[in-house]
Amino acid sequence: REIVFEAVRQDGFALQYAHEDLRKDRDFVLEAMREDWRAMTYARADLKRDREFVLEAMRQNWAAVSCADEDLKKDRDFILEAVRQNWR
Repeated sequence: REIVFEAVRQDGFALQYAHEDLRKDRDFVLEAMREDWRAMTYARADLKRDREFVLEAMRQNWAAVSCADEDLKKDRDFILEAVRQNWR
């Protein structure tokens, strides 16, 4: 775990090679996203459906919404909350 953790801290895209258990670990994926928000692409689908996780990811980079589950993207309340959170 520590070796892969160091790898994603240096290159978020290393998440694609991580074990499935790590790709569903909220903190692990968020750490990968600190290096590059696009690492969310490799997160497990259940994280991409998790409203709170996606909002947290969007705090790092608004564009993370593009990786969210389609149902979340269609949820008006979710989008309004995301806009409120990221409005500057």
